[in-house]
Amino acid sequence: MFGSILSRLTGGGGADVDHAGVEAAIRESSHAIVDVREPHEFASGHIPGSVNMPLSRFDAAKLPTDRPVILTCASGGRSGHACARARQTGREDVANHRGGVGGWARAGGKLAR
Repeated sequence: MFGSILSRLTGGGGADVDHAGVEAAIRESSHAIVDVREPHEFASGHIPGSVNMPLSRFDAAKLPTDRPVILTCASGGRSGHACARARQTGREDVANHRGGVGGWARAGGKLAR
């Protein structure tokens, strides 16, 4: 089931989710959004409903297990790294938010503080 949702969000296949995909995931409550930026970055503004799990202390075993996960950061680099680490532990229900929180804000997404 995750594959079909992820495929729909990413436009088919890939493990990256764009702004529209994150919007859909939030609207449908289909994914947990995990922000891997450091706490001070998260506090300065984050995607509403996201939770903070800094990459500096990232443990894939602590990711939510009740639904698939979209990982985000400032621009997609750190979250891509966290996504790869999660997959190495066997988690296949993770996706990287391409563009990150910066892209989210540039596309008109609201930030929570």
